[in-house]
Amino acid sequence: MNFLRGVMGGQAAGPQPSGADTIQKLCDRVASSTLLEDRRDAVRALKSLSKKYRMEVGTQAMDHLINILQTDRSDSEILGYALDTLYNLICNDEEEEQDETAQKQADDLGAQFTEMFIQDPEHVTLLLTLLEDFDFHVRWPGVKLLTALLKNQGVQLQGIILVSPMGVSRLMDLLADSREVIRNDGLLLLQQLTKSNAAIQKIVAFENAFERLLDIITEEGSSDGGIVVEDCLLLLLNLLKNNSSNQNFFKEGSYIQRMKPWFEVGDDNSGWSAQKVTNLHLMLQLVRVMVSPVNSPGATASCQRSMYQCGLLQQLCTILMATGVPADILTETINTVSEVIRGSQINQDYFASVNAPSNPPRPAIVVLLMSMVNERQPFVLRCAVLYCFQCFLYKNQKGQGEIVATLLPSTIDANSISAGQLLCGGLFSADSLSNWCAAVALAHALQDNLTQKEQLLRVQLATSLGKPPVSLLQQCTNILSQGSKVQTRVGLLMLLCTWINNCPIAVTHFLHNQENVPFLTAQISENLGEDERLVQGLCALLLGICIYYNDNSLENYTKEKLKQLIEKRIGKENFVEKLGFITKHELYSRAAQKPQPVFPSPEQMLFDHEFTKLVKELEGVITKAVHKSSEEEKKEEEVKKTLEQHDNIVTQYKELIREQDAQIQELKEQVSTMSAQNEQMQTSLTQQLSQIQQHKDQYNILKLKLGKDNHSQSNSQGDGSQMNGLQMEEVTQLRAELEELRMQHTLLQTQLGDKDTLINSLRSEPSKTAEGSAAESDNSELLKELEALRSQVQSQSAEINQMRTEREELLRRAEAASSEAAPCSDSSLDAQKMAELESRLAAQTNETERLKAEAKSLSQSRLELEQQLASATSTVAILQTEKAKLQTEVQESKKEQDDLLMLLADQDQKIHSLKQKLKDLGETVDDEDDLDTRDQTDDDYEEEEDED
Repeated sequence: MNFLRGVMGGQAAGPQPSGADTIQKLCDRVASSTLLEDRRDAVRALKSLSKKYRMEVGTQAMDHLINILQTDRSDSEILGYALDTLYNLICNDEEEEQDETAQKQADDLGAQFTEMFIQDPEHVTLLLTLLEDFDFHVRWPGVKLLTALLKNQGVQLQGIILVSPMGVSRLMDLLADSREVIRNDGLLLLQQLTKSNAAIQKIVAFENAFERLLDIITEEGSSDGGIVVEDCLLLLLNLLKNNSSNQNFFKEGSYIQRMKPWFEVGDDNSGWSAQKVTNLHLMLQLVRVMVSPVNSPGATASCQRSMYQCGLLQQLCTILMATGVPADILTETINTVSEVIRGSQINQDYFASVNAPSNPPRPAIVVLLMSMVNERQPFVLRCAVLYCFQCFLYKNQKGQGEIVATLLPSTIDANSISAGQLLCGGLFSADSLSNWCAAVALAHALQDNLTQKEQLLRVQLATSLGKPPVSLLQQCTNILSQGSKVQTRVGLLMLLCTWINNCPIAVTHFLHNQENVPFLTAQISENLGEDERLVQGLCALLLGICIYYNDNSLENYTKEKLKQLIEKRIGKENFVEKLGFITKHELYSRAAQKPQPVFPSPEQMLFDHEFTKLVKELEGVITKAVHKSSEEEKKEEEVKKTLEQHDNIVTQYKELIREQDAQIQELKEQVSTMSAQNEQMQTSLTQQLSQIQQHKDQYNILKLKLGKDNHSQSNSQGDGSQMNGLQMEEVTQLRAELEELRMQHTLLQTQLGDKDTLINSLRSEPSKTAEGSAAESDNSELLKELEALRSQVQSQSAEINQMRTEREELLRRAEAASSEAAPCSDSSLDAQKMAELESRLAAQTNETERLKAEAKSLSQSRLELEQQLASATSTVAILQTEKAKLQTEVQESKKEQDDLLMLLADQDQKIHSLKQKLKDLGETVDDEDDLDTRDQTDDDYEEEEDED
């Protein structure tokens, strides 16, 4: 301990040890001391010496410090000292008053110590484990140490952390730490971790990083927040830039909607702090990352649509038209709006409707163009406005037409400033940068739009009083021939090349001026300086377009004559060499990289991105066109005509095949409909047959029942009554008459009961016959449906015959076309096309045969249904006949019943009179009920005797 006190502060007598000796002794103490306090004091001493004696401490104490991290994990204080010491050794923080050489040596030293530390990946895993310790004295130094390691050897550390179990998840937990200093340093750590590593970026994103970072930004005050907001935005940029998976996750998670409140600005925008400007700049960059032109078109379009739907585009346009916004924020906002509307029709339409808050209100496009052609505006702002105008017209034929319409004589309004007037004013101003920007902007209004190229030929300009107006095309060539600045001439040549490209009418108008071709040939043939080479190359490109898209309508400037002129005045090889000057220019490749015009200075603003695409497309075809002879051109023309004819034939076949496909599809639908109807009719017929069978069964049951009742009643009738012996003859006679009448009465009652039973059964029969009639009506409907099916099958057969006739006609025409196409050079290609067509026709023929087979099977099923229907109809007729007989019998039974009732009434009267006579004579007469009871008893007695 006395030794340590001497090192730390006390003065000892005798010579002082050197720094290396002291460090060696401290390292020995760390390695050999058994007391924790001694090791802790030694590590604290090493920490104090680690900055002054960085080399010595690093070379001698590195292993001992790592061993402390492994063995003394129970003591947070010694762990903190060890981590701080390692951080001092590895960190390369720049110090004031340190020259460049010393800083380079320090950086090399930090890289060497980092290599020593990560030589064993377990050391990094150990450090990640220590980060789980919640103690401030361990977690904070660990975060700083890991950040320093990532700064020095980022790629190696990323690989180790990526394969470490739960490595990234442990680092993501730092964002949830309640201590702001650890959370903020955790942000810096994640920034270093996510640099240029897509795999780690995806893991961090799926660890809910977007939600946590946006919450932190909101808690810190969004754009008004401090440097923590800046760190969060930088981390978001790392996660989203050039990472399509994370961009899609960000969009699908509805995080774009949470960006809208960032851009809410008030009326008073003066006095913005530097931090707010930085934050808002990063927020705009974050929006641009989501809609960057380098992203996939589908993802960009989806993000653009989301930004419009959530109101983010409207909020950006509000900042665009606000007053007091700093210039760099305004410039970045213009660039952001440009990429949000680029290629999106709905966003472009909205931007066209935005008006500036002026009196009178002016469209935002006009206000921006006023800034672009104003030479007093900053250069970066003018470039941003040009980019915005280009993005507004990108794939926007509607917007192109609106811009060109402001130049036409019928739409010019003298009381207001239009976009066309501003472009013309910039095109012919004294400022070369305005000339270039206006020419490029006007070229974008004509890009891939043949209609607007022809419309622009109508534009007439008044040059001066007393002189007739000249066309815009003529005025451009006049300024070009006057020998203005290189930037102006390059802009005009790019405009002319874009204008007459793929537009024979514009080529004819250009060649109609007798001075244009001699000027171009003179420019190309001269041997000028280095600065003029680009102009010569563009002149060669313009002349080559005049050759390639020449329709030979002008006798003096046909394709052949122009090529002869090039060969005589310039030379073909010299012409091709001058044409190659364009792509060899150093600024060409820079402009071809991305659509946004970014130039270090106005003098280097020479090429446009879309024009570089045009040059790349035309350079080869123009070179071939110049070297071709007249015979080759004639052959090529013949081949083109032949190909056009074959293309027309192929187009006709395609249309015919489409029609036949539609017809086949329609026939398939008809067949499916008829099959469904057939199944439905079969089901209905089956139901009707089952109903008829039920009716038959019920009828047979009724007949059997009636027969049994009649037989039983006839057997059960008898006379069991006997007269008591009477002495008197008159009484005997009356008894005999009474018995005879009783027997007749019983017989009549029995017959009456039978008739009632029959009547009741017949009453239930009409309902069943009604069901039979309903079945008959269903059968008639089934017949109607069968007739309709028969007509549909016949029409289908007619259509199939018609298709067969058309197919034979097509085959005949195809054979004729193939015989005509045999002499051409591309006969193999045509034969392949014809073979393909024949194969498709054969497939259609097979389909037609299949439809015929289906129609035949339907016809057979129809015949079977007709047979079943005929048998059902005959069954119904038989049932109706039996029904009529039964009805007749019912009527006869009713008449017989009435007669029996009358007879019974007479018999009752006679019986009553006879009973009265018997009573008068003194005879005992039983009532009817007593007689019936006695008769029943006698019957039972007889039955018992029969059984015995």
